[in-house]
Amino acid sequence: MLENEFLLTNDFSFVNEEFYTLEISPRQMDILLSHGWRHFGTHFFRYSIGIYGNQVRRVIPLRIRLEDFTLSKSLRRIIKKNSDLQPIIRPVFISSEKEELFEHHKCRFNYGIPGSIYDFLSFSPSNVPGEALEISVYRAGKLIAASFFDVSERAVSGIYAMFDTEESARSLGIFTMLLEIEFARLNGKAFYYQGYCYEGNSFYDYKKRFRATEQFDWKGNWKNFENQNRER
Repeated sequence: MLENEFLLTNDFSFVNEEFYTLEISPRQMDILLSHGWRHFGTHFFRYSIGIYGNQVRRVIPLRIRLEDFTLSKSLRRIIKKNSDLQPIIRPVFISSEKEELFEHHKCRFNYGIPGSIYDFLSFSPSNVPGEALEISVYRAGKLIAASFFDVSERAVSGIYAMFDTEESARSLGIFTMLLEIEFARLNGKAFYYQGYCYEGNSFYDYKKRFRATEQFDWKGNWKNFENQNRER
């Protein structure tokens, strides 16, 4: 039975929309991202209420305003901890090595377990529906993490990240996000979209850790995200 301990007030906007497209321009991607849209491959969607475990939760789209972003001490430690690794940024392509890493990584999930890496990417992932890049992270020649992200005119948007669970102490999911943020800043982008999280505690709380994070109110407005557990 579903439970709801998070009150949905009268002014809450219920949104549940989707569409499919094989092609989206960088400017169109910016517009969609700024209105709370996400996508996996050619499937674009946005929804303001989701199911987490047995609870109905508000869904909160997040983004970082890059001109205001600074690193906390803990994020600097993650960067330092992984200074021995070799990251490569390039157009997305799926290899047997990445598929093997995906199968290993998905064992972290207790429910909603994805069936394939193509649940998140198209079969032409570098340019369908738009430009997408990957960060592949190697340790002594072995792939231990990979993340995939969209590149639009004004933003970078994370799609999916995976890592070798035997390397969990390195916080590689956060590390690849930081590399994506660095790429966005170096390329003059205004925003980094880290995706959806839920109201209350959840598996996705790592997305709330970053300074200069904003949240979408489902009415067309982005506001400062107040998180008591944000890194200082």
